[in-house]
Amino acid sequence: MSTHTDGPDEQHRRPAGLDDTTVQALGKLSEALETVERVRGHLYSMHQLTGTADFMLDEAVSLFMQAGQTEMAERIQRELIGRNVIPGHWTFQIVEEFDDGYYAEFRAVERDARDQLAQGRRHLYEAELKEQRRTHGRTGHEAQPDYSA
Repeated sequence: MSTHTDGPDEQHRRPAGLDDTTVQALGKLSEALETVERVRGHLYSMHQLTGTADFMLDEAVSLFMQAGQTEMAERIQRELIGRNVIPGHWTFQIVEEFDDGYYAEFRAVERDARDQLAQGRRHLYEAELKEQRRTHGRTGHEAQPDYSA
């Protein structure tokens, strides 16, 4: 016997009394958080790529030294290797400040909005959009997975 239904699961159904505009606002707030998640990923990419470039400079210095270009090798060692990317900060410090400040607060506000307004339910806007756009009864358009199969 299948427990599969033709609609969203309970966690993706709008709580009673929740109006369309609030669902839209929660959806926009969630979308904004998803964008900030991407920003965070880019910051970590910047962190890792900057570190990789810094270690590549060691090889450049070595090659310049082998080529007799001592002045250039020494300038790279003095000016670039281990340099702060912004005053007082290596990239790990930027990532930590972002995580502990803006990112943590953004996540807390989004979670509080869901908890206070939608009983903690996530992606209500998207779940309702799925219901509007899918072809009911058609394979590949199911409302939720059928785990009984």
